[in-house]
Amino acid sequence: MGRYVVRRLLQMIPVFIGATLLIFLMVNVMGDPIAGLCGERQCDPATAAQLKREFGLDKPVWQQYLTYMGNVFTGDFGTAFNGQKVTELMSTAFPVTIRLTVVAIVFEVVIGITLGVLTGLKRGRPIDTTVLLLTLVVISVPTFVTGLLLQLLLGVEWGWIKPSVSPEATFSELIVPGLVLASVSLAYVTRLTRTSIAENRRSDYVRTAVAKGLPRHRVIIRHLLRNSLIPVVTFIGTDIGALMGGAIVTERIFNIHGVGYQLYQGIVRQNTQTVVGFVTVLVLVFLIANLLVDLLYAVLDPRIRYA
Repeated sequence: MGRYVVRRLLQMIPVFIGATLLIFLMVNVMGDPIAGLCGERQCDPATAAQLKREFGLDKPVWQQYLTYMGNVFTGDFGTAFNGQKVTELMSTAFPVTIRLTVVAIVFEVVIGITLGVLTGLKRGRPIDTTVLLLTLVVISVPTFVTGLLLQLLLGVEWGWIKPSVSPEATFSELIVPGLVLASVSLAYVTRLTRTSIAENRRSDYVRTAVAKGLPRHRVIIRHLLRNSLIPVVTFIGTDIGALMGGAIVTERIFNIHGVGYQLYQGIVRQNTQTVVGFVTVLVLVFLIANLLVDLLYAVLDPRIRYA
């Protein structure tokens, strides 16, 4: 296990460098960030040259990337064009988005897996057909439509929630936004769990457990569900980073000042330091989540061994 972890950590290094390099190059071809600093009027050549020297934009792109990565390993993600440190923006944005992601993951795990097990055990029955139709509708409807409808009904019409989340963004305020963020993933978890349960319930080890006279709940939880969760855990593990990075729409709808909000502001203002800094951290989240998912396989299925 130890050798496998070390090998995976070493494999993460080129992936991290390649992903950050690609993002850095893509962000730097979005346009001229200096032009956005001068507002509607065009910067005069002297001012533009001074700003480029100040932010290191007068150097070749490869040299900018090397300088940036060198600073990243010392904990310096650069300075936004408004003079604020990117790490300060991260310190306020990431805790909010982490809370939002935790709420979304809880919805995925509790509701998604529960419905998946229920429909997988009752495949072909009315409840199975109903849940499948509902999940298909959820997948088909864009997230911004779901978010705006819930905000209008629950926040404006009925007054059950605040239409806009406060700057503190407590867990109670993030329940509805978390449900909106998790809606599509929840539907996929439900369908994935259903398929896995329906396939594994015909396996020999399940028939053997039933023939031994084990209680039904023990057969389902300890034998059937445990072996059926591997593809579900894979999806949820990779979805963690996707939820954190893909929360732009949800955070904009509910006025949540998290990672999505900062990324949106950075893209609109062509603030390369902010965009690259946040995406760099999200790349690390993706890599760590994938590593933890691979290690969790051995817990779910004892037959899996890592050399």
